[in-house]
Amino acid sequence: MDLLICLVLFLAMTGHSSATYCLCKDGGDQALQKTLDYACGAGADCTAILQNGACYNPNTVKDHCNYAVNSYFQRKGQATGSCDFSGTATVSPNPPTSKSLNQSFLSLNISFFFPFIFGFFLIFLAQFSL
Repeated sequence: MDLLICLVLFLAMTGHSSATYCLCKDGGDQALQKTLDYACGAGADCTAILQNGACYNPNTVKDHCNYAVNSYFQRKGQATGSCDFSGTATVSPNPPTSKSLNQSFLSLNISFFFPFIFGFFLIFLAQFSL
């Protein structure tokens, strides 16, 4: 019975995604650049949007801002308030519309949930060793 419960929990965790993204609102490039600079300086991993980085293109302030604020938001564990940036960003259930960024956003969200999925998998395996 315990094995069945662990299997159901594992399948539930891996089969359902409640991905949440942090995206920059439409606004002037100057405000978005300020948000981008803050996010990169406050903990976001912005190496992918540096020149020659995997997500450098499309090379727009809005796309780079989306990447930076979402990285910050994911690194903060999607905590309430970690996607405001003085009103220049907002939480969304949808990834950004830029196709080249979608893959990176997906990998950020998967990497956030991986420890939980791995933990359930270890619990599942422990059932066999008892």
